[in-house]
Amino acid sequence: MGDLLLETAGWLGYLERPAVLFQLLGTGLAVGLYMAWGRRGGTSPQSRIRRRWVLLGSLALYAALLAALARPHRLVLLLVLLTAGWFGLSALRRRLARSMPAEQLQQLDTGLLRPLYLLVAFLLLVQEVDSRRNLALIPMGSWFGNELTAGQLFQALLVLYLLLMGSGPPTKALARLVQRLIGVSDSGRRALALVLQYALVGLGVIWTLDQVGFNRTAIVAVAGGLSVGLGFGVKEVFSNFISGLWLLFEGSVRPGDVLFIDGDPCEVRRLGLRAAVLWRDRDNAELVIPNQTFFTTPTITYTGTDRLRRGQVLVGAAYQHDPAVVIALLERTAAAVTGVLASPAPKGLVMGYGDSAIQYAVRFWISDPLQNISVSSAVNTAVWQAFRREGIAIPFPQMVLHQAPGEPPGTEQAGQERQAENP
Repeated sequence: MGDLLLETAGWLGYLERPAVLFQLLGTGLAVGLYMAWGRRGGTSPQSRIRRRWVLLGSLALYAALLAALARPHRLVLLLVLLTAGWFGLSALRRRLARSMPAEQLQQLDTGLLRPLYLLVAFLLLVQEVDSRRNLALIPMGSWFGNELTAGQLFQALLVLYLLLMGSGPPTKALARLVQRLIGVSDSGRRALALVLQYALVGLGVIWTLDQVGFNRTAIVAVAGGLSVGLGFGVKEVFSNFISGLWLLFEGSVRPGDVLFIDGDPCEVRRLGLRAAVLWRDRDNAELVIPNQTFFTTPTITYTGTDRLRRGQVLVGAAYQHDPAVVIALLERTAAAVTGVLASPAPKGLVMGYGDSAIQYAVRFWISDPLQNISVSSAVNTAVWQAFRREGIAIPFPQMVLHQAPGEPPGTEQAGQERQAENP
């Protein structure tokens, strides 16, 4: 490690050369003008593109001026190429946005493309001040009884990073190919992609440990210790892992399903190997539910075979109104509400006879289970307006106390007071 620090400290001597400082001064001036223009020139896409072209043009002109004056200009030219490549990544992202989901594009851009580009840029800049081959041969010490160089460590970490961040798209493509060949379900395809990704990452970790000199016998010993730990310390994690694989293969819970959790409909946004992420509509909250919960507690789903859900509105009408007329009005009113399906048609029912009203219900179907509350509210409002328009009374409970003949005065009031004391 000390040799590496000494080697990198020698780069300061390169930066102190007058020719290098002259190139960096002009480059820094162009970048400063670009940033100052950005604060005043607006944030529209056209303005950003125009500023980028001006920056690249100014750097290219500066490199051409240095070349015409027979002054060193390789560093400026390299910075022009690297800046153009960085701006090219933004153009590539805009093109990929037309065919990729936003979440996957964000992960690909910030997790793989830009870090790799920065790494390549760093290596090219290092080549200007030093030799990459000499850096790779610098010893990093003895690890597990073997000498490790900076090149071996860098290679092992790079491969591990590529597997962690870049194994998703290839495994998904392979799983999609398997789906086309043997016709597995979408849930099986997603499960196969995750299994392939984790297997690939696991093999990469083993290869990385082998590259840095980790003893294979020690790897087997660590695996044995982990197997014992699975039975004690990480039992719940392993249980959730197996439950996640089972759910993905079985397809009983899929992304997009609507589950009834704690009295609220929730949409499954993502199903991982440890937990499922559900979205609750009423407060825009995300719930993280461990996978084994779906195996240990009953779960109600509204999208098992289809997404239709039946809603119901209860209402009371006075006894003097004909039930047939009330039922027909309820069915017409519910059918006119936005969100209520025409087929199956709304159905009005007499639910019972109350103390002061006949109890009715109108049942209807909607296509989106998450809209049940809002559609039911709209049906309730429409029923109230229809009853008011048609002159149908909605009575409220009343209690009338009569004084029996022969009872002394005040008995009725006393009875009311006793009822108030003992409701």
